[in-house]
Amino acid sequence: MAERQQDGRPQDGRLQDKVVVVAGGATGIGATTAGRMAREGARVVVGDLNAAGAEETVAAINAAGGDAISVAFDISDEAAVGELFAAAVARYGGVDHLFNVAADLSADCLGRDTDIVDLGLDVWDHTMAVNLRGFVLTMRVAIPLMIERGGGAIVNTSSVAAFVGEPQRPSYAAAKAAINALTRHVASRWGRDGIRCNSVAPGLIVAHPEKLVGNEFWEGLRERNPSGRLGVSDDIASTVVFLLSDDASYVNGQVHRVDGGIMMV
Repeated sequence: MAERQQDGRPQDGRLQDKVVVVAGGATGIGATTAGRMAREGARVVVGDLNAAGAEETVAAINAAGGDAISVAFDISDEAAVGELFAAAVARYGGVDHLFNVAADLSADCLGRDTDIVDLGLDVWDHTMAVNLRGFVLTMRVAIPLMIERGGGAIVNTSSVAAFVGEPQRPSYAAAKAAINALTRHVASRWGRDGIRCNSVAPGLIVAHPEKLVGNEFWEGLRERNPSGRLGVSDDIASTVVFLLSDDASYVNGQVHRVDGGIMMV
């Protein structure tokens, strides 16, 4: 029987003693997944541009009996990415897994991602630098470190936006579609070296669905979803942990849509 943590939730130990770097773990999906990894026995390195948020994530993990450190870094900065992994090696001796989840979803970036005629090219360039090039930078450093340990696993965060045609957010959608291609490249190139690389593509994820009950707009979205509910960060966290664990040892180069079935094909 699985042990239970202080919060009463089960721990299967699927990531026991594995060193996992979370690139973008200050809030939301990243923070929730970092906590779930720790409950599964991982040693977690939480990196984020939001240093205070990363520290809060780590404080919660350690207070619950986990083992984590925070590192302030900019995923679009090659030197900063190197420092993130150097910190992981210095503290824990190596790196086994990587979860890429960083993205700029701010009003100044995603909020200005209109259409290819009207959007400023600064929005396009910044989106690619953070949401795509940043993933390249982290994987370039992580893969050799994982090979030194005999292999490892990477999960990249994509989005259902990569699969649908929307009148807005072309920069975001293009970056996410490219992430899927990069995921397949890494799986194909380094699979025989013991590296697995998969993507998780969240659908609509909300922080507090209970607060949206009775809201006509959100109720409409819930009703249209085949699963009859809205997604939460834990839905993504559980999928990421599975993909990083040995339970998914024969899963490689795949994009897993976690959206309640809204994107069935």
